[in-house]
Amino acid sequence: MILVTGATGFLGSILARQLAEQNNRLRCIKRSTSVIPDLLTPYQHLIEWTEADMLDIFALEDAFEGITQVYHCAAWVSFKEADKKSMISTNITGTANVVELCLQYGARLVHVSSIAAIGAAKEGELITEKHHLEETPANNGYAISKLESEMEVWRGIAEGLDAVIVNPSVIIGPTAGTDGSGQIFETVRRGLKFYTRGSCGLVDVEDVARCIIALMNSSYTAERYIINAENWYFKDLTAAIAQCFGIKPPTTEAKPWMLAVAWRAASFWASVTGTAPSLDKIAAQSATVVQNYDNAKIKQATGIAFKPVTDTIAEICAVLKN
Repeated sequence: MILVTGATGFLGSILARQLAEQNNRLRCIKRSTSVIPDLLTPYQHLIEWTEADMLDIFALEDAFEGITQVYHCAAWVSFKEADKKSMISTNITGTANVVELCLQYGARLVHVSSIAAIGAAKEGELITEKHHLEETPANNGYAISKLESEMEVWRGIAEGLDAVIVNPSVIIGPTAGTDGSGQIFETVRRGLKFYTRGSCGLVDVEDVARCIIALMNSSYTAERYIINAENWYFKDLTAAIAQCFGIKPPTTEAKPWMLAVAWRAASFWASVTGTAPSLDKIAAQSATVVQNYDNAKIKQATGIAFKPVTDTIAEICAVLKN
């Protein structure tokens, strides 16, 4: 039987749906407050939902009975300074618990990490799986949590765990709505005036799920895979989104000094109002960095032909228009 953590989330729900479409029986872990996504409703005869806290290894142990494959998608994603310590602890402890139980029950694991845990390449080079963060990015709690969670998986592998790690780039898709990666689409739709000089990797959520399933069913083990379809400059991305919405694209470059002023102003305003800042230091700094990722390894391992990002952009915009 297959176990999926984080099945109520953006990636996890698509992954669970694809597995159910293949007529697999699943056990999915959810929090008591989580809502089962509508897209999984047609597959309830194949999905067994179990309520468990990822930090409670004893509750998790009950969910592992009879499990042979585990997809670990659950993670707390936040860039709020107030969440930093708790998020790091939660993501690392949750992954450590999954690793321990996979070892105990002899289950194969696919751990979903992030490109946030991948290091940087030299200027002009593509970032590969061989790049590692040379030092912990002290200001980026999410990156710390993903990097240290990966370390838990590598520890398990050293103890005999059969596992692979995936590092998706920015995952996009219409089911994200206006949360997560969907925020950039909503921001552009509302009339974004500025673009930045940086770049990022983009990949459709359906392709990420397909890659993960293919790796689970392969013989590969103790490997790390970047899952990335295409590298896009933010200027081109915001222009493409604007074109789909039929609006004017951003025409003014936000210089690094402008972003530095903006994130400080946003931080001050957030402290006054008690709300989350509209722009934080990490986002401001990464917006000006060119980060291009090599997808050769995942293509060779799975044979996947990635969906064009322009097609996904069009689908997202069509949904948000409605």
